[in-house]
Amino acid sequence: MPNSPTAEGFRAAFRRPSLTLAEIVWRWTAGATAAALILFGLFEYLDTLPVTNGELLFLRTRQPYLVGEAIAHIFRGSLNRVVIAGLLAALLLAVLWVVAASVGRIATVRGLLDYFRRDLAGEVPNTRRPLPALLRLSFLRVAVAAAAIFGLAGAAILAGFASPDANPSPWFAFFLFLPLAGLVCLAWWSLNWLLSLAGVFAVRDDVDALGAISAAATFCRERTGPVFAVTAWTGLAHLVAFVAASVVASMPLGFVAVVPWRLVVAGVMLVSLAYYAIADWLYMVRLAGYVYIVETPQTVLTPPVPSARPPIVRPPVQTVSVTVPLETAPLETTIDREEAILSDVPDPAVEP
Repeated sequence: MPNSPTAEGFRAAFRRPSLTLAEIVWRWTAGATAAALILFGLFEYLDTLPVTNGELLFLRTRQPYLVGEAIAHIFRGSLNRVVIAGLLAALLLAVLWVVAASVGRIATVRGLLDYFRRDLAGEVPNTRRPLPALLRLSFLRVAVAAAAIFGLAGAAILAGFASPDANPSPWFAFFLFLPLAGLVCLAWWSLNWLLSLAGVFAVRDDVDALGAISAAATFCRERTGPVFAVTAWTGLAHLVAFVAASVVASMPLGFVAVVPWRLVVAGVMLVSLAYYAIADWLYMVRLAGYVYIVETPQTVLTPPVPSARPPIVRPPVQTVSVTVPLETAPLETTIDREEAILSDVPDPAVEP
């Protein structure tokens, strides 16, 4: 039976937990930095907002219209600073993610190459420096994500044209926005997946970013079946983990009325962290499956094709010739002149 790349990916993730730990470290470092920056930036921004006595009076009335006008007046003066600060923070976080993703991908892919090459061919991973190519690939992934955000904004604008102010139709605009947003998300996911896969070839073959993308496209075309199998099974496992985490996270929310809110928030955060850890582990399983397909010859992954049935060769039939002597009568060479011929026989139909 041929080896299963998905099973080999799970086996590698179980046997090398340090690779999953490395993946978690660089991902969670970037995520924690982004969360801390957003949280502290929000608090600092709220501390700088001036609130006058008139705005405070409107807020205390608890009337929706007056409260909305007060909040709009409070945020109106500093909205430009928020936009500029947000763009600067997003740029710095993108630079941090590009560097962390490139360094982390080198560590994980080299670890997987060391694991599979030692088991399959007895080779050792190369010691080249693919960091420039990985930096370019990570930058392309950030650019694709930014393009997806602008694409979603454009889809919202196009859908808004279907609901003018003179004749508003929000439901029609919403149903028009859904397929456009789906196409944008599908394009982003496909390009992001291809660029992520190209990082494997950048580390393995020491090629530039364009060569890695070309190698990834060729790899998907030649190994479509195994690649699809690994992607489908790990995606299904990720979906199961997401549904299970959503169900478990909804349980503490049901005790909000009887349990302190801090305990509920802590429970939800704990479940979320567990889900993120499982998602990173499944990503490592998928990456290990891809590396196994790359390092394994095609003949090992595909089942042997049964050869054509050879023609049935029958033994030659031995024929035995039997000669039967025939008794031949002597030939008469003389003519009997007394024998009547056909013209001499009278015709009974003619005679009376």
